[in-house]
Amino acid sequence: MASLNGKVALITGASRGIGAEVARRLAGLGASTFLVADGTEEELAAVAATAREQNASGQAVWRVINLSSPDAAAEMVADCLSVLGRVDILINNAGARCRKPFGEFTLEDFELVNAVNVRAPFFAAQAVVPIMRAQGAGRIVNIGSQFGVTAFEDHALYGMTKAALIYLTRAIAFECAAGGIVVNSVSPGATETAYMTDRLSEKPDLRRKMEGYVPLGRFSRTEEVAEAIVFLATSEGSAIQGNNILVDGGWVIH
Repeated sequence: MASLNGKVALITGASRGIGAEVARRLAGLGASTFLVADGTEEELAAVAATAREQNASGQAVWRVINLSSPDAAAEMVADCLSVLGRVDILINNAGARCRKPFGEFTLEDFELVNAVNVRAPFFAAQAVVPIMRAQGAGRIVNIGSQFGVTAFEDHALYGMTKAALIYLTRAIAFECAAGGIVVNSVSPGATETAYMTDRLSEKPDLRRKMEGYVPLGRFSRTEEVAEAIVFLATSEGSAIQGNNILVDGGWVIH
């Protein structure tokens, strides 16, 4: 992986789980980090402190931002540029979940999940593209989901938005590759995050059902997903363009 000394990475959903692990790893490679999440001041501050430990010569700035707000994504990018002077890597990791049987979703559910999972990464990417073109290079990694490529109960809304994000990845890559911008997505399967552990702690039958879909026999680990994201954000090979890498233990292969 290339050194990121002097580079800036903007990471959404950075307060915990996959986003926090990515922030730590990118800081360890030399990047300054701009960390964004919604309503998690203490967690963001802790991740920023860890990033500074990994990279004493860089900066780790954090912001609490509600990405469901229409102008939040573009304002976030402008803030990062103003504070850190550039944007070399954008990791669109923040996501909203809403699990219900199809037929029970409300308009409010639809608007919130689409706002965070589609509109925010769309306008964040659109805001960084001119910056990256001016710099001569850039990396965008969108975080999709295995449910963007395969169906599962109660995931119609969430999966639809992640499928849209995977398509958006291809569209941006197709249009922006000539400007030196490398765009890909990573789609995690069930991952051992605190959120997933808490959610399934009282639903052992659901956990066993989900694990039964995974040929590997277990959920992915946070560091395994982060490894794929960091590879796409930092590898010197730029011919990987417009791809969606699944990190799901083999869920979708059968």
